[in-house]
Amino acid sequence: MAYLLIAVTMLHLITLAMLFIATMEKSWWMWDSTETSDLWYNCRFENSTGTWLCATTKETEWLQAVQVLIVISVVFSSVSFLVFLGQLFTMSKGGLFYFTGLCQVFAGLTAFSAALIYTLHNKEILPDSESPISGNFGYCLILAWVCVPLLLCSGVMYIHLRKKE
Repeated sequence: MAYLLIAVTMLHLITLAMLFIATMEKSWWMWDSTETSDLWYNCRFENSTGTWLCATTKETEWLQAVQVLIVISVVFSSVSFLVFLGQLFTMSKGGLFYFTGLCQVFAGLTAFSAALIYTLHNKEILPDSESPISGNFGYCLILAWVCVPLLLCSGVMYIHLRKKE
């Protein structure tokens, strides 16, 4: 039982870290190695100075939906972890981690919605300066997609996990 508890906790922390990285890093879309776009900024690498020059991303309805959903996913997963820790020390023997599991499932569903919207509507989300056809998806979107099944699996595991002494 201790190994299962450690495994579920590690899975939760790994997916939470991946969600933070997917939300905060700057490569949801890449045109080449010198220009990227994320949920918050469009960045271009300036060779002469060796720095990244970033400007705020143009706000569209689809982009705002993705931003809200991915942040809600991070919040649900964070709350789920804190509730899990609280339940671990206060819940009576034999109790189930329903609320923790439901929060994780909701985090997975909101991450799924955010990644799906970005994948399907990237032409409306990306800036007009570059053609979306010439670029490709960055690793942050791939991380968001990888988080979806991990969050859903950990949510189901939490729902079935029973507290023992």
